[in-house]
Amino acid sequence: MSKVLLTLWMTVAFLSFARAQEEARQQYLREQAMLKRMMLERELDSGVYYMDQGEHKKADAKFRYVLANIQGVPSDLAFHFGKNSYFLGQYAQSVDWLNKYIQLKGTTGQYSTEAVQWLKKAEEGVLRARAEEAKDRPQRVMSSEYDIDCGPTGKVICPVCYGDHVIIKKGAFGDQYQTCPYCNEHGILTCEEYNQLIRGALKPKF
Repeated sequence: MSKVLLTLWMTVAFLSFARAQEEARQQYLREQAMLKRMMLERELDSGVYYMDQGEHKKADAKFRYVLANIQGVPSDLAFHFGKNSYFLGQYAQSVDWLNKYIQLKGTTGQYSTEAVQWLKKAEEGVLRARAEEAKDRPQRVMSSEYDIDCGPTGKVICPVCYGDHVIIKKGAFGDQYQTCPYCNEHGILTCEEYNQLIRGALKPKF
């Protein structure tokens, strides 16, 4: 009986020790998480400080660091990151994050009124950027708009039949052969005919 009691006591003692160890481990993890959260909050506050001082690139680096290391993004960070993105000319990013803040806090958040104001500015920035992009985008230049110089011979191999004077089409009963309706019997086009062809203005001969 004494051996059974001893074994039972040792089991209870071991379980109690293991439970205490696990509780200590969990407490340590909670403390570490709290310390990390406090450190990230300081980084966030530092980012806000730089933003208020007009040092938006430094603020951006701070906000990005917090985003990369935090598990749940606080709504305040969504607002500050969105606002700072506007100052950097990153309007689409600004719209995205300010919308996130408004979705989370509605009209009752600490920064709700300001978020709506910055969101409107960011949306206007997106429209301006798109307009500038469209204006600055080079206009497409198509060869069909110009007469191509075919060289000293003034002739070019027909691009329809590749100079064979025959067009081969795949049919249900095998290949079908058709005389090319554009070039001469040697598979050649004059330069004038070639330019008409690439503009879609050359009429087939038959």
